Amino acid sequence: MRFAKLMILFLLTAGALYYVLRPGATGPRQSAKNPAVINRSNASSAWPMFRGNPALRGLAEGTLPEHIALCWTFKTQGPVESSPAVEADRVFFGSDDGNIYCVSATHGRQLWVFKTGGPVESSPLILQGKVFVGSTDGFLYALDASSGKLVWKYETEDKIQGAPNWVKSPKGDATWILVGSYDFKLHCVDASTGKPVWTYESGNYINGSPAVGDGVTIFGGCDAMVHVISLADGQQIKEIEAGAYIAGSAAIADGCAYVGNYENAFLCIDLRAGKILWTFKDRDFPFFASPAVSNDRVVFGGRDKLLHCVRRTDGSPLWSFSTRGKVDSSPVICGDKVVAGSDDGRLYVVSLSEGKKLWSYEIGAPLASSPAVAAGRIVIGADDGCVYLFAAPGTRARQAIKEGASLGFDSSRIHR
Repeated sequence: MRFAKLMILFLLTAGALYYVLRPGATGPRQSAKNPAVINRSNASSAWPMFRGNPALRGLAEGTLPEHIALCWTFKTQGPVESSPAVEADRVFFGSDDGNIYCVSATHGRQLWVFKTGGPVESSPLILQGKVFVGSTDGFLYALDASSGKLVWKYETEDKIQGAPNWVKSPKGDATWILVGSYDFKLHCVDASTGKPVWTYESGNYINGSPAVGDGVTIFGGCDAMVHVISLADGQQIKEIEAGAYIAGSAAIADGCAYVGNYENAFLCIDLRAGKILWTFKDRDFPFFASPAVSNDRVVFGGRDKLLHCVRRTDGSPLWSFSTRGKVDSSPVICGDKVVAGSDDGRLYVVSLSEGKKLWSYEIGAPLASSPAVAAGRIVIGADDGCVYLFAAPGTRARQAIKEGASLGFDSSRIHR
């Protein structure tokens, strides 16, 4: 009897290991009963907001693993254009089904959901135990990050599509949330109470997220202007003509703003001087994606189906990477790699130095959401209504036996 039990255990172990490790394995996607094994040896900071930090530079700490695999997917009832945020092993995002979701980063299980009055394209901001996110119903919501319960909501006069940002008050005794609305206004709201602090009115819709740095906040709008606003009181410091309306968000680095416009130009703007330092133009296609800005390079996508990399000092081209669809998804730089999605339905990882493809995954639906990159993981939403988490593949035979299923990964659509 003892021998028979040992033989059964041996066969179960061998079977589970073979299922996971066999060449070309195409195991099931992970679910709540099938938690993915995620390699955290490369742990770095979280990704608590759109573009990673208030300057919106699109830089992730740490590095990405050499081998990347799909760990889990989570299905909503509408396209996911909201870019995810990752904090404390949780993933937060909105969906066009009108919901704000929180799921486990480990296995993709839903932890809570909150219903708004319209599609949620805004990306969440995770700060001080709260989730701040806008909705097309015109409200900015503050939710308890652990439970999803409403703390407060602030009403604007039109829809909110851009992500909120944050800043400390000049006295340092409060935290303020900044968000733009289609009511033409940039709103500054107290993070604790939801009470208005100040508003600034522009000349048209505000579609993107305001960037924060050097005591100012900046944004581009559909009025074709880049607005430089004092954080202390919401008063305009400068207004710079951008040549065409701006749909995306700018990034701030060392007193300069980097942003693309709808008339096929990408700009570097000196914020103190209030002038354009250089302009990049390639083909007659607009730029919607927000840029990623490193110490010496700027990477941004275009509707010309290209991912561009230019020299930060003068805008001279360094490389371009061709996809099969427009690139409205904003790229992220992580170490020596760039992560970007495309309307061709693929998620790409390319080398920062040369723009060569290192890896891609065919999701099969357009990617308007921008990737979140944290602790060696990539999270992104797609128009098929799913959120996808990618990380280093791993196996845990004992867990596979215990749960009666393999912890493999879906490699059927991975392309090198």
